[in-house]
Amino acid sequence: MAADLSALRTSLTGLLGDKLAGAEERLGELTVVVKAAGMLDALKRLRDAAGFEQMIDLCGVDYSTYGDGAKESNREGRRFAIVYHLLSVAHNVRLRVRIFAGEDDFPVLESVTDIWPCANWYEREAFDLYGIVFTGHPDLRRILTDYGFVGNPFRKDFPLSGHVEMRYDPEQQRVIYQPVSVEPREVTPRIMREENYGCN
Repeated sequence: MAADLSALRTSLTGLLGDKLAGAEERLGELTVVVKAAGMLDALKRLRDAAGFEQMIDLCGVDYSTYGDGAKESNREGRRFAIVYHLLSVAHNVRLRVRIFAGEDDFPVLESVTDIWPCANWYEREAFDLYGIVFTGHPDLRRILTDYGFVGNPFRKDFPLSGHVEMRYDPEQQRVIYQPVSVEPREVTPRIMREENYGCN
């Protein structure tokens, strides 16, 4: 398997050229990092020339506290990335492609729905949960949270209890939003509270 991954890495390095920012082999899979500037061309090459005809998954990642501030050489301190999981049925191989958004304050990447139409809802999910905007997306709107929801719940700086809660108000006969009224607390398992815990 390692020889196959090395050969794949070599062929993708030649195929992607200067659009490739890095590559690493880990856990029996190859991960390539592609520059955001030429991402659509690179992904089309992976589909057409390398045979990765299927996009299995797409997910957002927030690297703000990754490794307690450690920076990967190909990450250059950028916070948000999209990870594509590709499959080549013809060659029976999987590939992970990571692309970092250029800005942390307003992360923007191009939509890949023209390359893999199945990316539509995945991109909407990344937009909803991470706030990553996909230019060229046919219908970029929230998919998991309410339309009036404020914030992006998968960002690492999003508060654990959220900002607002909603409930039905019988007097107004409608759903209302109000500030969160739950006090944060630390729940310690009963076994940890025992006085003799850890003593011989």
